[in-house]
Amino acid sequence: MIKNSRIWIVTDVDGTLMDHSYDLTPAKETIIRLKELKIPVILCTSKTASEVKVIQKDLGLNDPYIVENGAAIYSNSDTEGSWEIILGESYQKLENILKKLSYDIDFQLIPLNDLSDSEANSLTGLSGDSLNLMRDRHWSMPFLNPPDHLEEDLKQFCKKYEVVIFRGNRMSHLLSKNSSKGKAIKKLKEFSKNSNVKIIGLGDSPNDLPLLQEADYRIVISSINGPNKKLLEDLNDLNYVISEEPHGVGWQKEVKNILRNLIPHDYRFFS
Repeated sequence: MIKNSRIWIVTDVDGTLMDHSYDLTPAKETIIRLKELKIPVILCTSKTASEVKVIQKDLGLNDPYIVENGAAIYSNSDTEGSWEIILGESYQKLENILKKLSYDIDFQLIPLNDLSDSEANSLTGLSGDSLNLMRDRHWSMPFLNPPDHLEEDLKQFCKKYEVVIFRGNRMSHLLSKNSSKGKAIKKLKEFSKNSNVKIIGLGDSPNDLPLLQEADYRIVISSINGPNKKLLEDLNDLNYVISEEPHGVGWQKEVKNILRNLIPHDYRFFS
């Protein structure tokens, strides 16, 4: 379907498609309509492939998905076939680089996977099998956000190791310089040979900046406290829309609003 569709919905998951209690309910009805219209919904997330498979099943999605902040793209569907595209470096290599960065800045950077179950639960709200799925990482290294004053030093040292750091609302992510949500979207367009597709991008935090930069239509999803100010600063002079409602409620409303203008003849599907 991605090869022939004129529109892709490319969306972050945590804080965007669902809130931080992991409730997908508000977006489900809209996703059913998007499937009827044959508009792919491509999840583009910091989550692992193991986590996304569960979400895909819950939402009834069969489209390719981008995981670990753009480090890999997977497809496990009857229509698209089973394949993978790896843009990232191995977890083991990134773990070693994180240790070197800690030494360089004289501050201990703590990998997410090193947290105890109780610590990880406090940070993410996940428990049990969900924690195991989160820890099943292969191509990225999430770690606890360092103090703000170390950010610039970290960026400089990252150049030495050919890596980048994307900071989210709850944690940071170390990746190969060849990995980002935006680069993964670009690679998926090349792979599908669908260069003319228009992308509706949705995200809520600074690590969604590459996703939104690669989109034709940008939607910033608000939290209950409003939009992320750092993300708005980073978007600079790009055009974007801010959702009036938070998380999944805002997601479904803004998707409907933009499709009302892009495909008015098919908007009856949302009535």
